Amino acid sequence: MDDSSKEALMEEAPPRYSESPRPPCVPHELKSLLLLVALVVVALVVVNVTFLLLGLHLSESHAETVLRMTIHGLDGEGTPQQLAMNKKERTGTFAVRDGLNASAAVVYDYGKLLVGYRSWRQRACYITRVDKDNVPGLDAVTESFQRRQDEDKAVPLADRSILGTTINILCSAVPVFWA
Repeated sequence: MDDSSKEALMEEAPPRYSESPRPPCVPHELKSLLLLVALVVVALVVVNVTFLLLGLHLSESHAETVLRMTIHGLDGEGTPQQLAMNKKERTGTFAVRDGLNASAAVVYDYGKLLVGYRSWRQRACYITRVDKDNVPGLDAVTESFQRRQDEDKAVPLADRSILGTTINILCSAVPVFWA
């Protein structure tokens, strides 16, 4: 190649590339306003999350303590009894058999000194008062309630407010009778 052609190539201007696009011109006030709105939204989210977590912690620390266990007979034989105890409500709930193919629930409410019985084959609940010093055993209570529901001489309960929460929930959809 010729020296003159090299000089001519070097004197030529480099090719022009298109300029990179510039962001649209946003006024300074609008930028400040958008930044302020973003900060407020972030602050609200942080406050809401904080309150939700605080509420979860409070409800968790005040949760009821319910103890569940299975009790076998003294000799380890017989039908095991399922017991759910609620310390806050001072209740004990047993699942018992009611005939061959049915079950029932017996609730001892030690706070109200009541025992409630709900058979799933009958559309009724039965309650009775107990003596604080002489609380009957589960077998005696179950037998007594099963005999009462067959007699058909039960007196309806007029005021459900005497029932504790556990018996009230158990018997909420059926009539309640004194046994």
